[in-house]
Amino acid sequence: MSRQTLQSGILESIGNRIIDGEYKTGQVLRTDDWETEFDVSRTVLREALKVLESMRLISMRRKIGVTVRPESEWNVFDPRVIRWRLASASPDRQMHSLTELRLSIEPIAARNAALKGTATQRAELLYHATQLEDAGLQLDLERLQEHDIAFHSRLLEASGNEMFAALAPMVTEVLTVTGRVVHDVLPENQTSPPQRAHTRAAEAIMTGNPVAAENAMRELLLEIDGQMAEAYAVFSARNAGVAQP
Repeated sequence: MSRQTLQSGILESIGNRIIDGEYKTGQVLRTDDWETEFDVSRTVLREALKVLESMRLISMRRKIGVTVRPESEWNVFDPRVIRWRLASASPDRQMHSLTELRLSIEPIAARNAALKGTATQRAELLYHATQLEDAGLQLDLERLQEHDIAFHSRLLEASGNEMFAALAPMVTEVLTVTGRVVHDVLPENQTSPPQRAHTRAAEAIMTGNPVAAENAMRELLLEIDGQMAEAYAVFSARNAGVAQP
């Protein structure tokens, strides 16, 4: 097994335990136990722990060891932290936070794209929206997710705001994880994102209509929020062992 694969496995395991609260805030953890559990050298383990420290999930101090940081200090924009929080036993709070963030940014990104996006960027958005719509009609979930991610990433880039564009990896992680949950728990005819809303937003951007673009994107995200709420309610009920009708 490669060093990188080992490190990735350690990150996933310890990261998930911190997010799920198995390791409590302020708890001091023993690296010797992990060396035995993961059967790795101290060097490989330390490299993985440095990554977790960069996410601000832990702090490492000589003579003290590894200490779990409080949630308020986590780097909540790190895509891996987002993925772990969405995969945790209580993903609802993370989903709500992400939806509020996207609602505050993506409608403005759509407005900006309509005003100052390049012809190429506008054409790409319309292409991904129409491909997404077609994939939904064909129930091609893999292609649907591919174009959904591409659409929202391109939108942030087309906004002309470098801080919006920097959020693209975060949105990609959100759409990857939530798309998997939706497809796993909802009936097949409810698994598609609202394709027509994507197309309406893309058409408004293409024609340079900032108000229509902003409104369409806000509508789209509110629809998605409703779908996510339903999907995560089913997901949480299943995890709790509640029978579904």
